[in-house]
Amino acid sequence: MDRSRLIQDLHGIVGHDGVLFAPEDLLVYEYDGSIDRGLPDLVVLPRSAEEAARIVRLAAEAGLPVVPRGAGTGLSGGAVAAQGGIAVGFARMRRILEVDAVNRLAVVEPGVVNLDLSRAVAHLGLYYVPDPSSQRACTLGGNVAENSGGPHCLAYGVTTNHVLGLEVVLADGTITWLGGSTAEAPGYDLRGAFIGSEGTLGIVTKIVVRLLPLPEATITTLAVFDELDDASRAVSAIIGRGILPAALEMMDRTTLAAVAPTVPADYPPDAGAVLLIEVDGLREEVAEQARMVEEVCREAGARELRRAEDAAGRERLWSGRKGAIGALGRLAPNYYILDGVVPRTRLPEVLRAVGQIVERHELQVANVFHAGDGNLHPCVLFDEREPGATERVLAAGAEIMRLCLDAGGAITGEHGVGLEKREFLAWTYSDDDLRVMQQLRAAFQATERFNPGKVFPSGVACGEALAGPRRFPQGAGGLPDGLWV
Repeated sequence: MDRSRLIQDLHGIVGHDGVLFAPEDLLVYEYDGSIDRGLPDLVVLPRSAEEAARIVRLAAEAGLPVVPRGAGTGLSGGAVAAQGGIAVGFARMRRILEVDAVNRLAVVEPGVVNLDLSRAVAHLGLYYVPDPSSQRACTLGGNVAENSGGPHCLAYGVTTNHVLGLEVVLADGTITWLGGSTAEAPGYDLRGAFIGSEGTLGIVTKIVVRLLPLPEATITTLAVFDELDDASRAVSAIIGRGILPAALEMMDRTTLAAVAPTVPADYPPDAGAVLLIEVDGLREEVAEQARMVEEVCREAGARELRRAEDAAGRERLWSGRKGAIGALGRLAPNYYILDGVVPRTRLPEVLRAVGQIVERHELQVANVFHAGDGNLHPCVLFDEREPGATERVLAAGAEIMRLCLDAGGAITGEHGVGLEKREFLAWTYSDDDLRVMQQLRAAFQATERFNPGKVFPSGVACGEALAGPRRFPQGAGGLPDGLWV
């Protein structure tokens, strides 16, 4: 099928305004929040599951890969069209279809912005728990693909713990449901297998999510430390005291220096680290837990404690954490944000080793992360215009991932594998393990058609893989000549 015919057929499915193919339009879809790049050949914006299914069938007929794409806020290259093809975006599927306050669930389309759902149900005394730092922009479809977490997932769990059912489009264009509107169902948990599959098994077109009641009381405490080691030890001490906060976040000196002049959180720029600790639940219980948290922090060497109990005060304290990544732009034009997990008790030594790795590569690091579950997010700062800088950053990142594994951790906590870390999977899994995982992909008949080049190391394949990149004939249609697809 030539390019002009394909574009014409896609226009017939989604309309002329639902197909993007001009070079200046495609550039917007070349990247996500990672440092990977990949230009799709076409971007198609369906309005329904039926349109998405027709797009998938047409892509199969043309022999082109399909890359599902949410808001492009992911941090591992999951939404990057690594081998070109058709990027299917969900900016036009952003309706909240149903809210059932009695059963505490909602049915939404994949383009619904994470925070918008909580805002829409707040008047019912409900909210949606998973809250990635990009929750003002990221979409629920993307959250499902990456099994996204967030600060409040320490106590409440990640996306898979809050999704009951999915309507999905499979590789042959079939529309089917995995799970439903109840918490448990007989048989294999195909819903759970699909969540976190990073767009490699199919396309999500509807999501049934669990809603929780807003807590009766919430207290947020900012604990200020002169030394990063003291803050790290306080994290383990809090959990060791039997307290499981809703959130337990850490920011280091470099992050604080970036945040202080730009975000109205009033963080002390001279501190070695701060902890942001939130407890919620019943009023009496929350008051006692907050008191215990503050006691532990003082014992660990906190020089200052600030407590916020009203919504405005909590929002001000959280604004620094939510705005931390953006504030790093004051320090360098680029950052590479990593995602590894280590045992909480290993935080002090691992953070010191991260600093040594980055220093050895003549780079700078800012640490802002989910300390409560040991989910590290070292942000390596650099300038991609400097010759060799990107290569040094990637080398440092690989060492940090190896460090996390050697400390008894994992190479991802919530950002996924994507393009970024696919070669690192062999550090954790055997060839047999990886082949069995690929068989799940084949069971969904997705093979290499959906989001090719993601998750699995190069050379690990199963079933019908693409024979190689294809070209449309030169001069056909509106795309630049010779684009690989």
